Amino acid sequence: MTKKISRALLSVSDKTGIVDFARQLADAGVTLLSTGGTAATIAQSGIDVIEVSEVTGFPEMMDGRVKTLHPKIHGAILGRRGTDDEVMSQHDITGIDLVVVNLYPFVETISKPNCTLSDAIENIDIGGPAMIRSAAKNHADVAVVTDPADYEAVAASLASTGGVEDQTRFQLACKAFTHTAQYDTAVSGYLAAQGASSKDSKSVYESTLQLSYNKIQDLRYGENPHQSAAFYRSTEASGSGIANAVQLQGKELSFNNISDSDAALDCVLQFEEPACVIVKHANPCGVSIAENVYEAYESAYVTDPVSAFGGIIAFNREVDETTARSMVDRQFIEVLLAPSFHEDALAVLSEKPNVRVLQFADIQTAPVSPVYQSVGGGLLVQQNDNRVVTAEELKIVTTVAPNEAQIRDLLFAWKVVKFVKSNAIVFCRNGASIGIGAGQMSRVYSAKIAAIKAADAALEIASSVVASDAFFPFRDTVDQAAEYGVSAIIQPGGSMRDQEAIDAANEHGIAMAFTGVRHFRH
Repeated sequence: MTKKISRALLSVSDKTGIVDFARQLADAGVTLLSTGGTAATIAQSGIDVIEVSEVTGFPEMMDGRVKTLHPKIHGAILGRRGTDDEVMSQHDITGIDLVVVNLYPFVETISKPNCTLSDAIENIDIGGPAMIRSAAKNHADVAVVTDPADYEAVAASLASTGGVEDQTRFQLACKAFTHTAQYDTAVSGYLAAQGASSKDSKSVYESTLQLSYNKIQDLRYGENPHQSAAFYRSTEASGSGIANAVQLQGKELSFNNISDSDAALDCVLQFEEPACVIVKHANPCGVSIAENVYEAYESAYVTDPVSAFGGIIAFNREVDETTARSMVDRQFIEVLLAPSFHEDALAVLSEKPNVRVLQFADIQTAPVSPVYQSVGGGLLVQQNDNRVVTAEELKIVTTVAPNEAQIRDLLFAWKVVKFVKSNAIVFCRNGASIGIGAGQMSRVYSAKIAAIKAADAALEIASSVVASDAFFPFRDTVDQAAEYGVSAIIQPGGSMRDQEAIDAANEHGIAMAFTGVRHFRH
């Protein structure tokens, strides 16, 4: 059933398209009511509009804080046609059939670096959400539009039928409630964060967690074909996160593509130098820094050519034609990520139209948003692991101290091991991974796997450095590293048997540095 639109209320902060929409409404014979700046914008375009204050008999007051909170406005929106007609007539209330409202720019305001609490408070909309919710509640009789993207469809419906049909009003109402829910979530989250700033570090999380996400797309399936899935973007997402990446070519992204791409992007953004990270099943299988992206890719690839097949490749610099040609001619690629691609590189990549090419925001920092992990009936929340260890923080605990080149490799290995599933062992030399062992229940076996992979790739472990994501509970991994000819080790320290590991390193003439930081990744 189509409900006729005779009277509309327009009050928007985002005035995109509002003049054209108002003109279409007026041309269809709709009486327009409006407030403040919206009324002025419409009137300046030569369109007849009635100020809300003329309807309520009260002027806008308190710098615009009070203007629509009045029975003649909310009664006109909430009044049920056929049920409340008598009381509406008794109080001289004329129904409003269309409400066009979007809210004060709260999120935009708090995103500004110089935003104060006072600025944020002034941009909390009160009347807008009330009108939106009123109209959405009474969608049986009233259409509500909160998104300028819906103006065209509503105008087309009005032009063809004189109103808006039931299903469209219902869909607009659902969208309206989502709009106000996201707005309230943003306000609640911001205020909670302000309150948490004065608390101790264990109390920074809200007692009630409210999250807001918009669906980017439905996915073909989840981790496995029998699981359904979808991809959502946080309403607060910004910067270089995978949810903000733009796909330039290739097949539709899968659940596993997105998950692995997130791991690759997170890792490559750790490096200031030109870097390449190749990921397979959420684990780096090759990482390198170099003078340019071509050299970085070449070094990353040789770490584990077998695992690199069908992998995710991420760069932190523009991809050039030479690098693109090397990748395309050498291996099958699922996803390729970079902050930019030279046009000649894109031409090469177009030869493989199924390769998913993603461009992310050129921001050389890792994400700082919280990490969420679902568990049965709940959610774990923690800070992103963005802890960086510098050379000055290293505690050298052995008789032999690492030289400058070894320290550079130790710090490189320490950045890599953070992104390898625990238990994690990484062998590195000259700014490149040599062998990576991931996800074993025993750290000794992670080291064995890393060594096997290095041998299979014909890479020499001798004189390399090794990183462990957590401390050594026994000396066995140190003894094992000595058998491989490792020259230096970096690990958190903190075990009850630290001295055993130190003694073992001294016996073998291996330098060892403690970070005091652990990097478990599950």
